Amino acid sequence: MSQTLRPGERTGPEGKPIANRVLLALEDREFRAVRPKLRLLTFAHHDVLHESNRKIDTIAFPNKGLISLVVVMTNGRTAEAGVVGNEGIVGLEGLLGLRRGPLREIVQIEGNAHVMSAGDVGKLFQKFPEVLLRFSRFAIVNRMQISQTAACNRLHEIEQRLARWLLMTQDRVDSGVLRLTHDFLATMLGTDRGSVREAASILQGAEIIRYARGSIRILNRKGLEERACECYGLIREYNAELTR
Repeated sequence: MSQTLRPGERTGPEGKPIANRVLLALEDREFRAVRPKLRLLTFAHHDVLHESNRKIDTIAFPNKGLISLVVVMTNGRTAEAGVVGNEGIVGLEGLLGLRRGPLREIVQIEGNAHVMSAGDVGKLFQKFPEVLLRFSRFAIVNRMQISQTAACNRLHEIEQRLARWLLMTQDRVDSGVLRLTHDFLATMLGTDRGSVREAASILQGAEIIRYARGSIRILNRKGLEERACECYGLIREYNAELTR
């Protein structure tokens, strides 16, 4: 397996740098086959990349920003199942040949991604079977994250869940300031706005975060890690498997 390249060491067909670590980890001959099929997509906050129970015909490799994987109930209520940043792939069901997926994939923090049609991905697998193994490893790790998140949302207190979620978000966007609202946090955590506001106030009172309208600044990451449940550490360990 080739050594993973650093962001910026490869570019897409439009000449823009690639920061997605799945694409950077491909062998040179694999990447040369993929590159002409990629196109750059810019996405804004609240854009939906894939809707739940709809056909998935494109695969996205995020470079920048954050995508939330959300379960949608028939009454319209939602709960976060996981997040994907530049470590992974969005549209896994299309990647593995399934007709549709159960999750809404919605932009939480604006950014961009290189996208590829599911048909082109299928042809790539035929020519380079080892690429299927690389992509499948991320699919498995992502589903481990989703399982852990489901347990977390059921068993842990909102303050622990908020701390875990902020840490996961910062890991993927590499910024101390996260552009988020209480309403959106409530949607992601499957709770109400008042509960999120109370949990955020506790963390702010401990000088771990500072909340201003529409954004959260992380002041004390170590303190945030201490307030998070064990799920954060487990999910981080799952993701570390991708670099081994």
